[in-house]
Amino acid sequence: MKKKWIALTLFSITAILLAGCDNPLLILDPKGPQARTLSSTILFSIAMMAGILLVVYVLYTVVLLKYRASKLDDDYEPPHEEGNKWLEIIWTAIPVVIVIILSVVTVSTTSTVEQKSVAYADEKPIVIYASSSNWKWHFSYPEEGIETVNYVNFPADRPIEFRLYSFGPITSFWIPQLAGQKYAMSDMVNTIHMSADVPGSFIGKNSNFSGEGFAKMEFEAQSLSDADYKEWVNDVKTTAPKLTEDEFDDLLEAEHVGRKTYSSNHLEFKPAPEGENSGHHHGGSTSTDDQHEDMDMDMDMDMDMDMDHDAH
Repeated sequence: MKKKWIALTLFSITAILLAGCDNPLLILDPKGPQARTLSSTILFSIAMMAGILLVVYVLYTVVLLKYRASKLDDDYEPPHEEGNKWLEIIWTAIPVVIVIILSVVTVSTTSTVEQKSVAYADEKPIVIYASSSNWKWHFSYPEEGIETVNYVNFPADRPIEFRLYSFGPITSFWIPQLAGQKYAMSDMVNTIHMSADVPGSFIGKNSNFSGEGFAKMEFEAQSLSDADYKEWVNDVKTTAPKLTEDEFDDLLEAEHVGRKTYSSNHLEFKPAPEGENSGHHHGGSTSTDDQHEDMDMDMDMDMDMDMDHDAH
């Protein structure tokens, strides 16, 4: 029986190691400053928790050995032990200190990754709108006037600002090697900053369950050299077809499509839900005159309804 458990344990460890050879933990292989900050925070938290477990297991072993049951006389009475207030203070304070340390690190990390990297503080970010629909990703480049579906290209060593929203259920935009995840929702735009230190190809995905096609909702994020990026943009503008409103509506209705490229984008006829275009006016403002006009219309409608009621 003992040999069986040993063989099963060795088999499980081998299977886990082999499974990780072709698909390593991408979050621990960062290729950008935001992802590197997150990776460092995760490793720090793991190391801290491992240290806590080590101390607990050592103390547990010591207690088991020192205070294990032994054969004593029937009339044996154990000595009376008084509580130690300093020990009680220490083992109460330690968890509080641990929580404070992890909280400070987490808040600091969150604040850092929510902003443009310090390394690119003087550079203007490239804005890309990333919108989701069942079950695909649309990437609109407002400055370049182009659009791609299910893949996105951008230059390396440049800050990138993705503006996220959805044409359907809530999704989560995530490129593990470049940044953390952030939700894409309808009627509002969320922003996520990232950049790639080197040219390369990275896996992007939806990390929030959004229906039966969720598992296939992946895309390629490719960072290019500045020259290659400009060449790609110019090639798209000169060779790709324009995106019409009818074709975009068909794309929204389709469940799965391959990669597509267009020399125009849907922002021209279906702008992102931000500012005055937001469904709930997120980030927008309504002038005082417009508010008074709406109030006057409501009052007129109420008066008309009252007059109709009196007439009846």
